[in-house]
Amino acid sequence: MPKWIFSLPNTSRLQATPVVVNGVMYVTSANECYALDAGAGRQIWHYQRPRTKGLVGNAAGGINRGVAVAGDRVFMVTDHAHLIALNRFTGALLWEIEMADWHQNYNATGAPLAVGRLVVTGTSGGDEGVRGFIAAFDQVTGKEVWRFWTVPRPGEPKAETWQGKGIAHPGATAWLTGTYDPELDTVYWPTGNPSPDLIGDDRGGDNLYSDSIVALDAKTGTLKWHFQFTPHDVWDYDAQETPALIDATWQNRPRKLLVQANRNGYFYVLDRTDGRFLLGKQYASNITWARGLTPEGRPIIVPDMEPSLEGKRVCPSLEGASNWYSTSFNPATGLYYVQTNDKCGVFTRTPMEWQAGKGFMGGSFKQAPGEPAQRILRAIDIQTGSIVWELPQTGAVDSWGGTLSTAGGLVIFGDDSGALMAADAATGKPLWSFQTSQIWKASPMTYMFDHQQYFAVAAGPNIIAFGLPEDRPD
Repeated sequence: MPKWIFSLPNTSRLQATPVVVNGVMYVTSANECYALDAGAGRQIWHYQRPRTKGLVGNAAGGINRGVAVAGDRVFMVTDHAHLIALNRFTGALLWEIEMADWHQNYNATGAPLAVGRLVVTGTSGGDEGVRGFIAAFDQVTGKEVWRFWTVPRPGEPKAETWQGKGIAHPGATAWLTGTYDPELDTVYWPTGNPSPDLIGDDRGGDNLYSDSIVALDAKTGTLKWHFQFTPHDVWDYDAQETPALIDATWQNRPRKLLVQANRNGYFYVLDRTDGRFLLGKQYASNITWARGLTPEGRPIIVPDMEPSLEGKRVCPSLEGASNWYSTSFNPATGLYYVQTNDKCGVFTRTPMEWQAGKGFMGGSFKQAPGEPAQRILRAIDIQTGSIVWELPQTGAVDSWGGTLSTAGGLVIFGDDSGALMAADAATGKPLWSFQTSQIWKASPMTYMFDHQQYFAVAAGPNIIAFGLPEDRPD
């Protein structure tokens, strides 16, 4: 049942996932952070700075996806690609650092990641032709400790995977949050599409490290390994889909896994100690750009599927078979839960040159006309890649809500109809719903407050917290 609602003024469709620490919830919109009483929704403090005028990219639309918290500090990115630290108790600004020059099309939307004494983050701008990077900063001072560039300069290793002038404005940004394995002391970060998104003429080759998972030494930023899902991408199939780090028995021996349901329509299982490809299987109902994967996990490309001047029908659509919203894994069921889109699109290329202050998509896209589309919650067996159950939804296939799996055997997710729903984790049977009448742009999370479990989600301009009835039977 709903416990409380907090509305963020002058916002529309929030994309942040709340973070709760010691009874205080932190939520964001662009250049704003709120600290709330997690038990009642009461505002404790509010930090705000002016929005940047003349900005291009997703941040210009007011997107911010959340914070990292460590010690007495809250970390978030600004719309113009600065990283800031706030006092966790007062909201006072402690330090600010410029990560990149927003005049060159950099912007930022992702939640940072606290790793030891560092805070790690990246920027947006892949659709505007910036050069991507992942950087780590000292939590106390804001001093940059290391930076990993996701695209080499000409003459550097892997530059040969960029044939042509496209390496000058390559994309491959790190616009979503990565994850961290403290035992291996490794940061795993997904990277974005190469630029321009829909034209590959001036960037022949695989275009490393776009559309990849890069595994970095947490203390130095040194590359340990990488795995590229979609070499030479011309469909905007970035790798920003939320991966899961899972310790499980794999073929009768313990193994450290990384799993991802990629935007390109394939489900992958990797050994996260060395990046070895273990399994890949189609989870989307229709894939036309590739006809399968090699034993090494490389896609087998179908000829004549690149975007054209007239428009080329390709499946999945540009939004992908899945996207950046949260996924979840339940070790009791062995299932990986992901919101998916069965949807095809028309990709149209439009030749263009890079300009500061302009987009650099290289074309446009739309849903394939006259073809049905559907959003489906899928439960995937990580051992085989088989889909154990599906829960089709009714809606316009334009929602972006993810999943939350609980130890109590529930999967909580944003249904395409605008309802927040709960389903049985083993069977997919719907159990509960609450209609928000919003288009989902955020994913649910859970926390404890006064020995009671809550779960919360951003719905439209609101943060809604739910809990069990206080008078429920034992």
